[in-house]
Amino acid sequence: MEIEAVNSKVDTASTITIKGILSLLVQNADENNGRRLISLGMGDPSAYSCFHTTRIAQDAVVDSLESEKFNGYAPTAGLPQTRRAIAEYLSRDLPYKLTSDDVFITSGCTQAIDVALAMLARPGANILLPRPGFPIYELCSAFRNLEVRHFNLLPQQGWEVDLDAIETLADKNTVALVIINPGNPCGNVYSYQHLKKIAETAEKLGILVIADEVYGHLAFGSRPFVPMGVFGSTVPVLTLGSLSKRWIVPGWRLGWFVTSDPSGTFRKPKVIERIKKYFDILGGPATFIQAAVPHILESTDEVFFKKTINILKQTSEICCRKIKEIPCITCTHRPEGSMAMMVRLNIDLLEDISDDIDFCFKLAKEESLVILPGTAVGLKNWLRITFAVDPSFLEEALGRLKSFCQRHTLIL
Repeated sequence: MEIEAVNSKVDTASTITIKGILSLLVQNADENNGRRLISLGMGDPSAYSCFHTTRIAQDAVVDSLESEKFNGYAPTAGLPQTRRAIAEYLSRDLPYKLTSDDVFITSGCTQAIDVALAMLARPGANILLPRPGFPIYELCSAFRNLEVRHFNLLPQQGWEVDLDAIETLADKNTVALVIINPGNPCGNVYSYQHLKKIAETAEKLGILVIADEVYGHLAFGSRPFVPMGVFGSTVPVLTLGSLSKRWIVPGWRLGWFVTSDPSGTFRKPKVIERIKKYFDILGGPATFIQAAVPHILESTDEVFFKKTINILKQTSEICCRKIKEIPCITCTHRPEGSMAMMVRLNIDLLEDISDDIDFCFKLAKEESLVILPGTAVGLKNWLRITFAVDPSFLEEALGRLKSFCQRHTLIL
């Protein structure tokens, strides 16, 4: 596909997903240069041997399947024991207790996103989304006829939310704002105080917060992960999450949609009935996967989590160190969590490169290296680098990136 056509697709809101553009980049890679393809584009750590799920999780699924008790349909909201286990798991970090009635099981966090937007959609409504952000929100909003309004994340302030922009953007038709923490694509982790300000701003505007916490607890910097639900008494929060990242099992498609709302806004009979009816038309994760969740959540050893965190910290540091050697790429903020980071691309230092999309397609072609152009997540002439990669692969990949940039550096 021509670069101009790809630019047109990406610049047109909600027409292409991350998976879509990565697929095009892989197709553009030169398979005849004798080198293996390396992708720093997709956040699927299970592809690398250093990242693997715990034996407890695998055994729980096997036991569930072999019991032959979970071959039938699950209730549309999810198995009661699964909902209860997730409520207890999330309540560990909250100043109040969730109940199983607050939890609905989804096919991954992506389905939870779609449910949240479907519940909020109404004629004329708009939603506030972060830029850069996760483009599935734009895509789901387009299908729901929800107007999208973007607020900027501020790289010079550790990708904090531009709270003044939120107050300017919101009006009587604004239904919610989305917060992704730990951040995808930026690798940021919000402080307690910043999340508190977000909650207070939302409460002032009379809107709820959608808290995308699919990378929950994957924090390795100075700031601990604080769930947005901590501020559920200030503003109603819809918490979205999954097993995918923390347990390294994205293919299991086990997610959740949770009403973190001790004040009871979501417990009004009409609201509950609407949510339940919507779940009646959805297909959730496999029943035997759901049945394994209680044991997985209760029995996973902290050593497993610490190992994952240590590897992510190591690989994020490799990224920062190697990027310092590349003059045309700048790391404006060291990642503190999740599995990806944003780096600025200085096009003025390069020749024969028009923008970030052109950069990534030529990089794939010449180096068999796939990196996501920032335009795909809302930030032109930036790059998103996924560092949930085996360290040796990452070292090789960033070496290729440096070689590519050296070849294309403008000679003054």
